[in-house]
Amino acid sequence: MKKLLASIATAAMMTTAVPAFAADIIVVAHGQANDPFWSVVKNGVEKAAEHTGANVEYRSPETFDMVAMSQLIDAAVNQEPDGLVVSIPDADALGPSIERAVEAGIPVISINSGSDVSKGLGALLHVGQDEYDAGKAAGEKLASMGGKKGICVNQEVGNVALDLRCEGFTAGFGGSVTVLPTSNDPAEVEAKVRAALASDEDVDTVMALGASTAGEPSVAAVKSTGRDINVATFDMSAGFLQSIVDGDAAFAIDQQQFLQGYLSVNFLALHADYGLMPGGNVPSGPNLITADKAAQVVDLSAKGIR
Repeated sequence: MKKLLASIATAAMMTTAVPAFAADIIVVAHGQANDPFWSVVKNGVEKAAEHTGANVEYRSPETFDMVAMSQLIDAAVNQEPDGLVVSIPDADALGPSIERAVEAGIPVISINSGSDVSKGLGALLHVGQDEYDAGKAAGEKLASMGGKKGICVNQEVGNVALDLRCEGFTAGFGGSVTVLPTSNDPAEVEAKVRAALASDEDVDTVMALGASTAGEPSVAAVKSTGRDINVATFDMSAGFLQSIVDGDAAFAIDQQQFLQGYLSVNFLALHADYGLMPGGNVPSGPNLITADKAAQVVDLSAKGIR
């Protein structure tokens, strides 16, 4: 009898621990999984799949291409998944595809870009940070450090989230700001930042919008000038964090993108199994990572978590 009761208890525990069924969830993001920033998002997605038992696919266009991304969303809708995660860098281009998903009865959560349009398109909630407010906080901090004239290095002009970062930075900084458009090529970023600094000796501040793509090259460009220029970036990389520790950069803005991938998949898995869903948007950032904090998160950044 004891063995029988033990077997029943074990079976009951297994029943409660395993989801009723493995939810099928598709993530469509505008950033490629091999991008240093988006690889962290994907790591969060994969960890959530491991924890929930959901079947999860991460998809993205080969480049920043809204037509290709809308096609990926349409293809995902045709598969009728139990949940869809999307980033929304361009609501005009992606809105119709997202609305088709909602009309098809597919629960949608947005991440990273699109906090201002997510609800209007029918998404259940957004996991990310308010990009304008984050940019404004960064601008205010850099102004308090004596900044008067800055450049905002934008590696994806037209990406609404990045444009909002520059707009918020300009508002918070209060001084003169010029937007410097570049590609995602770090070599091009470094060359363009170096040229911008050489053409204007009054520039004392550089705001980058991505740690690996723009932040690290901006640090290299500034160091080559020998001038005292504050460099800050959105997001984090082990290299940029080390620059903060070494005194070559001011701070990084951490939006904890691991949480964006992890929480969105978790929420949709819980919704598929139990009908649960938070009642509103979930802010994953911003957090300013200055010299007193940078050393603590270098290892986690190198591991693809921060």
